[in-house]
Amino acid sequence: MRNHEVTKIQQLLDAQGHLAEAGWARTPVWQYRRTDVKAPRLRIKEWDYYLIVSHDHAVAFTLSDDGYIGLQSVSFLDFAGKSEHTESILNVFPMGKMHMPSDPREGSVHYADRRLTMDFDLSGGKRHITCRFLKFDGDRDFSCDLTLTEPEMDKLTITLPWNSDPHAFYYNRKVNCMPAEGEVRYGEDVCRFSPVTDFGTLDWGRGVWTYDNTWLWSNGNGIADGHVFGYNFGYGFADNAAATENVLYIDGRLEKLDDVIFDVPKASYTDPWYFHSDDGRVRLTMQPILDRKACTKFAFILSDQHQVFGRMNGEVRLEDGTVLRLQDFTCFAEQVHNKY
Repeated sequence: MRNHEVTKIQQLLDAQGHLAEAGWARTPVWQYRRTDVKAPRLRIKEWDYYLIVSHDHAVAFTLSDDGYIGLQSVSFLDFAGKSEHTESILNVFPMGKMHMPSDPREGSVHYADRRLTMDFDLSGGKRHITCRFLKFDGDRDFSCDLTLTEPEMDKLTITLPWNSDPHAFYYNRKVNCMPAEGEVRYGEDVCRFSPVTDFGTLDWGRGVWTYDNTWLWSNGNGIADGHVFGYNFGYGFADNAAATENVLYIDGRLEKLDDVIFDVPKASYTDPWYFHSDDGRVRLTMQPILDRKACTKFAFILSDQHQVFGRMNGEVRLEDGTVLRLQDFTCFAEQVHNKY
């Protein structure tokens, strides 16, 4: 059944290390335990990614343990200046040493080395992000103290298999519409986020992937027609016969969608992107501001990323027939090809 909603609390993996029940849920009904994974430890991927966006700026933070490599990353984006800077630190063979939480609703993550200290702390419905990155951009240091308030609402959780490998799986939780508050310092510049207008997204994932994957993902939060609105669209990753990861959020209510198609520009990633759903409920156009691109090639590893930030315009139709208009709604869409 397409868009199979799972409501029973259960172990994510069975005794053979196979995904027990693919589908989507409103809460994390699946219980993940790293020790249940039957694939080699080198193949286990665990990550927490936060993106916080205002009209003029965005910041992104990644802490991850991807088996034979760990990626810890910070990005600062200036939409007015159409510029961005990303700095990453790679760690060899972390293989569980990051102690990533097994449940997206609890636990904290800490990382520290001689240049970077970063903490993701979760307590009392608030997600606290602190970071200090020395010589982040030349002689410019980066630091932040940010708080995201997680709203009481249904949030997309999804788990999908790969048909080509019974031990491969994708377990993911997307948390949208988190009001953001706090301060970022980038050299001598200071950027502040207000919970009235600015929001954050969490992409929390655990899994075992196959070697070669390309995916499309788009996400955004903000105010649309006077409502707190957010969305998540994506496909191309794993086998989504059981469920898609396409949802709308309106004032805390989750509305599930079937397929949403990305019309990715062929000439340049900074040409307009178009989105439409198979049921006609989504008709949107994103006008890009900048392409946060990166391409890493090393031995058998490839990561070719285009995360394009822009303004979305168009309409979405809600389940009750109400049409919501998006005007210069800040968001991103990405196409990523990974071999690792």
